[in-house]
Amino acid sequence: MAAWWATPMLAMDVQLQPNPGGLPGGAVLQQLTNGLGAWALVLALAGLLVGAGIWALGSHSQNYQQSFTGRRAVLVSGVAALLIGAAPALVNFFFHMGQEVK
Repeated sequence: MAAWWATPMLAMDVQLQPNPGGLPGGAVLQQLTNGLGAWALVLALAGLLVGAGIWALGSHSQNYQQSFTGRRAVLVSGVAALLIGAAPALVNFFFHMGQEVK
């Protein structure tokens, strides 16, 4: 009895072909994304510099907590910069892997 509604659902076939120029404002959206990436990298650099300074001050003053906080800030900023740089490749990788699902 439920087969009457399932048959049309199986016959529908959709496709996705991303095209930034397909909608108005595609170029503006790309520029906005590039600008956000640049700001994110600047913030990661600032976090790395501040973290390195805190790490150095904590190390020289024998303050374990301050040294640990600075080290953590340096590592988090480095990972953030890595992810920002790898973001387009990661998104494309997962998009293409999703295209292989049949």
